[in-house]
Amino acid sequence: MRKKVIQVTTFFWTGLVAYLCLTNSENLPQVELLKWDGLGHFIFHFGITFLWFLFWKTTFKTENKFALLKGFLFSVFFGIIIELFQLYFIETRQGDVKDIIANCSGALGAIIVVRIFIFFRDKNNPSLKQ
Repeated sequence: MRKKVIQVTTFFWTGLVAYLCLTNSENLPQVELLKWDGLGHFIFHFGITFLWFLFWKTTFKTENKFALLKGFLFSVFFGIIIELFQLYFIETRQGDVKDIIANCSGALGAIIVVRIFIFFRDKNNPSLKQ
């Protein structure tokens, strides 16, 4: 059951991010978070990296470091592809290097949080070490 929830959540979140980033911006409500678009990108890619880490971990029993690497790489390449689509195919959007940097920052933030969690989990329960 847990594995299925993670799988559905991962695909839902990834699809939602793709939809929000590729939809004509005139069709979306204007929401400003602290007047910085990068925060949205950070949150989107933090979530993508974290969820894809869990996906690889639970679905394929991938070792932590490889699951994190796969989640990170997926998030980074997904973000770059989205920015290229915005640049070349969506008239009301524009690809932006600053957005790619925010995407990568969110992905890196997820890695840091997961690594800290794993460190303290393993420190408190050595039998869970992988």
